[in-house]
Amino acid sequence: MSSEDSLKSLSLDYLNLLINGQAFSDVAFSVEGRLVHAHRCVLAARSLFFRKLFCGLDPNHQPPPPPPPLNWPTAGGGGGGSGGGGRGGAGGGGGAPATPELVIPVSSIRYEVLVLVLQFLYSGQASVAAPKSGPLPGCGARGCWHTRCGAAVDLALDTLAAARSFGVEQLALLVQKQLESMVKEASVDDVMKVLMASRKFEMQELWATCSHLVARSGLSADLLAKHLPIDVVAKIEEIRAKSPLAAAAAPRSPFLTHHYLPMNPASSAADRDNKIRRMRRALDAADIELVKLMVMGEGLDLDDALAVHYAVQHCNRDVVKALLELGAADVNSRAGPTGKTALHLAAEMVSPDMVSVLLDHHADPNSRTLDGVTPLDVLRSLTSEFLFKGAVPGLTHIEPNKLRLCLELVQSAVMVTTR
Repeated sequence: MSSEDSLKSLSLDYLNLLINGQAFSDVAFSVEGRLVHAHRCVLAARSLFFRKLFCGLDPNHQPPPPPPPLNWPTAGGGGGGSGGGGRGGAGGGGGAPATPELVIPVSSIRYEVLVLVLQFLYSGQASVAAPKSGPLPGCGARGCWHTRCGAAVDLALDTLAAARSFGVEQLALLVQKQLESMVKEASVDDVMKVLMASRKFEMQELWATCSHLVARSGLSADLLAKHLPIDVVAKIEEIRAKSPLAAAAAPRSPFLTHHYLPMNPASSAADRDNKIRRMRRALDAADIELVKLMVMGEGLDLDDALAVHYAVQHCNRDVVKALLELGAADVNSRAGPTGKTALHLAAEMVSPDMVSVLLDHHADPNSRTLDGVTPLDVLRSLTSEFLFKGAVPGLTHIEPNKLRLCLELVQSAVMVTTR
């Protein structure tokens, strides 16, 4: 057996120790209502973070007393006496209490991320590619292989953050390489998330890859400014100025073309932003008349200002209803690089009130994002997570009855449109 094969075998042996759960475990992590069993000696040897954690839990900790010596069987004639002693020892060992397992609550990361980090610490290997056989939390697309979807990118970013927090730099570099491959086929929305993460963690290669992808996306500077800091947008524009290919792509945006705005003078941009802020304050105060005056007297474009999306997320049903009844907003307008409609947001919020009022005003239940996700896909994904896990991580406030009602409303609307 070669040295490489020996290392692989050793890696698998350690990984099996983790997979087998409670076998020889002396520590467990409680995350999202589930226990992940592990071994302090392995984690302390592989990570300075865990070494300090275990030392800091109990500075006066004394090692448990050594177990009684094992009575090994002998080939001599004294086997009867030894056997009696062995049985007595085994009986005594069985009655002695085992060393209690340390349980550490974990709330900063989710279950899937913790498992990936531990897998790497045990085996030196890990892949952020989700298993193809089951659903991935946050992915609403049926039959998705989770190689480049938003949920897979989120899992990779969460794992990257955890690796940096735990000081596992090798895992961080491994995830960085996998992200460089994922972003080449990911949506521009996810590319921008990875771009900001690479900036935060100072990963220059990943930053360069993502910034050039965003530069070639065709999104206008105005639209980029809604999702990225101004200094990042400026760097994207610098790349476009230096790259004829990226500059040529900018005016021909395939994303939200009705949101494309030419570069305006600073005064015009400031005036537009001021109008949007005033509109939002009016919606917060349920002052629909002021919104109407802004539309008629100041030329406010409700779709450009994402008025319906804002109202769905921040206001009540009556405000959304009154806003739509003005007749100046498109209920099916899209927002964000992935092109979500207000109905997509209402489905993600699991709000029957918002879903019903949008459907009453002719929201399209079959509308798809640029990733091909419909509002029904979103609700089905949330329902699957409830069935498999009992709760949705990060959305523990969701009531199952509201989720069921939203699903029924959208399903009924889909059936009506297909008749």
